Amino acid sequence: MESGNIIDLKTKAFAVRIIKFAQFLQEQKREFILSKQILRSGTSIGANTRERKNAASKADFINKFAIALKEADETQYWLELLYESNIIDKEVFDSLNNELKEIIAIITSSIKTAKK
Repeated sequence: MESGNIIDLKTKAFAVRIIKFAQFLQEQKREFILSKQILRSGTSIGANTRERKNAASKADFINKFAIALKEADETQYWLELLYESNIIDKEVFDSLNNELKEIIAIITSSIKTAKK
């Protein structure tokens, strides 16, 4: 279950970062629409990976991870928009995006393992 602990820790830490990031976007950049979008999708990743603990079946377990993967992909999209529209700089983008890529890799691996 160690990989479960890793994904739980990483997604929760990422969610906390996203909450602070959304606050920064709203307070410093006066950006309210995209900040709410990334807040919703970025915190949903961890919520869905945590829901797997109460999955009713193996298929439900896989589905929770699949939803988390979709939310991670959406979060990546909002990050790209924020960067490409010059709302955030490359350093902030790279930092969040690299963390997100790591989470995506763990979720993808977990889905593949669960399907075996």
